[in-house]
Amino acid sequence: MRILIADDHALFRDGLRSLLEARDIDVVAEARNGDEAVALARLHRPDIVLMDLNMPETNGLAATRLISAELPEVRVVVLTASDDDADLFEAVKSGAQGYLPKNMEAGALFSFLDGVMIGEPALTPVLARKVLGEFSRHLNTPPKPTESVLTARERDVLELLVEGVTSNRELADRLFVSENTIKYHLKNILDKLHLNNRAQVIAYAVRHGLVDPSRDSNPS
Repeated sequence: MRILIADDHALFRDGLRSLLEARDIDVVAEARNGDEAVALARLHRPDIVLMDLNMPETNGLAATRLISAELPEVRVVVLTASDDDADLFEAVKSGAQGYLPKNMEAGALFSFLDGVMIGEPALTPVLARKVLGEFSRHLNTPPKPTESVLTARERDVLELLVEGVTSNRELADRLFVSENTIKYHLKNILDKLHLNNRAQVIAYAVRHGLVDPSRDSNPS
């Protein structure tokens, strides 16, 4: 796993680098602002960018939009102290594959990073519910033509994603197929809807009324 850290606080960068390197994770570079984050992402093509939001010059949201548009293979995970819901919603719309609080436990961070490497969104259950709640308010938006090209099985995958089933293994178990089949369906969904990651797929599905956000097989 190759990671780029983008944060304007040197002490936080140093601590995060030490934490990651202690787990044999390669920190390829550190950026002090959004401009540096974009430039270093272009140079190093990391697997993941851990992106702070409130940085000087170009902020984290603008940098996330640029990286997601230009380097879709680079996964951006916002790591922030902000508890502003607007930042969360904007980060997902900007292409972030995750949004994590800086005060989370190290073990949880590593678990989320492992998930991001296989395409899973890095959102705590509380934040995932907030994202679904926000985008469910826009259900009256007319569907886009591309939605009709999804197969019945791809819609099954979509519904499970919105219910909160995001791991490949659990999706495969629920649909009685292999994990490779799930990966194939997810790739097709992303391609057909012109999206970059699963967090965007969930937001898109709710926003455009592809599934019923109140349908939840696991209310807890």
